[in-house]
Amino acid sequence: MQPSSHTVHTHATHAAPTLQPLQGIRILSLALNLPGPAALLRCHRMGAQCSKLEPLATASPSADPMHAYSPVAYAQLHDGITLLQANLKTEAGQALLHQQLAQTDVLLTSFRPSALGKLGLEWDSLHTQHPQLCMVRIFGSTQPAEADHAGHDLTYQAEAGLTDHGQLPASLFADMTGAVMASEAVLQVLMARARSTEGHCLDIGLAQAAQWLALPRQWQMTTAQGDVGGAHAGYRMYRCQDGWVALAALEPHFALRICQVVGLADCNGSVQQMRTPAVHAAIETFMQHHRRSHIAAMAAQSDIPLHLIADQPE
Repeated sequence: MQPSSHTVHTHATHAAPTLQPLQGIRILSLALNLPGPAALLRCHRMGAQCSKLEPLATASPSADPMHAYSPVAYAQLHDGITLLQANLKTEAGQALLHQQLAQTDVLLTSFRPSALGKLGLEWDSLHTQHPQLCMVRIFGSTQPAEADHAGHDLTYQAEAGLTDHGQLPASLFADMTGAVMASEAVLQVLMARARSTEGHCLDIGLAQAAQWLALPRQWQMTTAQGDVGGAHAGYRMYRCQDGWVALAALEPHFALRICQVVGLADCNGSVQQMRTPAVHAAIETFMQHHRRSHIAAMAAQSDIPLHLIADQPE
């Protein structure tokens, strides 16, 4: 079967940024699932000319697992991306790959180190063949002893302490943060190449991305004793008559305003007062006796950070 190519066109949900720092840059991705395509899309929105080389598909239009478990996500992630297909374990596939690499500025991968070796994609070898090529490698972990371990977003979040009480996380935070770090790494290697005139390689670890996200918890900011973990009465979720609101009156001037709305004349909005059970109870009681629309109107009038949460599940 011969290599094939096509371009996916869907309606983008975000306008491209006015700055196009990657305009004229060509990026080739071999990365499947979420982090690689998300990073590639970020680069495309920064002006890069982006292509993705996927394994040959048989039973479906794409061999990327993302297409099977979320076709909507796959379509959005590949908006404007040129898609190629080839078997990199064959001579024809390798020929297509190196034909592409000869005109590529940055190669993006998400294979484990052992898989990169089997495909002849070790950095030293690529750098010898394509001296100006840069490379960004997304691994499960940048720790050498763990880089070849199997893992996914859920295991990286669990390892970083971001999962609670057996509940699945609200989003794929490690994958999406890893994608942001990978697109940042693309900028880094290109800046380094501009100074040295030769290609550079950077590694991004999804485990390290989760650990970066977990820093506020390690600092105990988001634990139950932390002021953004529920200890501060101005920074909490509250039940109202008809649903929930998210209140983020953390700074003293915001906290003072919610106290004034609630009727706590003696509260000055200090962190110490906002931690007291009396202030928590007063705001809870106030919220429970009003509808969300009424609370939102008062918050808007007093310039208090508050968001209505629609259909919050029990």
